Order: sequence, then C-alpha cells, then structure tokens
Amino acid sequence: MTTLPEPTVPRLRPGVRLTSDPARGELALLPERVVVLNDTAAAVLTHCDGASSVATIVERLAQDYEGVRTDDVCELLLRLAERRVVDLDV
Repeated sequence: MTTLPEPTVPRLRPGVRLTSDPARGELALLPERVVVLNDTAAAVLTHCDGASSVATIVERLAQDYEGVRTDDVCELLLRLAERRVVDLDV
C-alpha cells in the first residue's frame, strides 16, 4: 500500500510542460528529455496544478473514471517524481 502524507500537493517541475503529439500521444516535455505518458498518467498530470492535494486529485479523477484508488495515484506520482516530472510538496 503506497500513500503520501496529506496534504501532499503535486505540481509539474519547473520547465516541464504537457503536450500531445499525433504520432506518440500524450507527452511530458522536460528540459533534457521527453516522457511518453499513458492515458492514466496524462489524466493525473492534468490535475497537478500546485494547488490541489492528492485527495482532491483523486476526487476529480473519480468523477470521470471508475475504480480510482488513492494508492494507485500515489504510486504513479512517486514514479513520476523519480523521473523528475513532478514535485511533491507537503
């Protein structure tokens, strides 16, 4: 079970921006590389505005998707933080 302390507020790291490419799909553009995102990661990252807590992001995602679990979102955010896509501010 993976959780983050509340209120963790994820935000895109400086220099990271989200974009869509017809050939590769959803992307996170970092200063030194490109990360190809799956649909789940893209959906989560659209809510990482630096103001919304993980709990708020999970609530928003649950409005559009079934079976959204806090543990899954936390695990994804931790992986994205390791790849330097997001910062996790507590």
